[in-house]
Amino acid sequence: MNEKRNYKLKKYLPLAGGFCTGILNGLFGAGGGMVAVPFLRSGGLDEKQSHASSVALLMALSFVSTMLYLRRGSMTVQDALPYLPGALAGSATGALLMPKISTKWLKRIFGLLMIYGGIRMVMG
Repeated sequence: MNEKRNYKLKKYLPLAGGFCTGILNGLFGAGGGMVAVPFLRSGGLDEKQSHASSVALLMALSFVSTMLYLRRGSMTVQDALPYLPGALAGSATGALLMPKISTKWLKRIFGLLMIYGGIRMVMG
């Protein structure tokens, strides 16, 4: 019985995790990784694979959200353009650094960012 329950949980976990990640990404424009990484970990990926896979997942989700926001007129491409060079450089730097950072420190950094984000959201 327990094995059957675990099978069902593993079968639907990616769908539930993806749905929650998508909602956060669509609502807040960020934060989906905070949900995606733990779901990817529970699906059997190691810490670094989870973070890397989360980036790929969020890229697709961000594209969909961007198209919907543009269509509704909630934003313009010009709003984001000034941030794009720095974001691309930061993204490349992070991807190059991640393999050099121990899993222990990667977890700590991720946890601190989650705490910082939570405090900022609560404090307004």
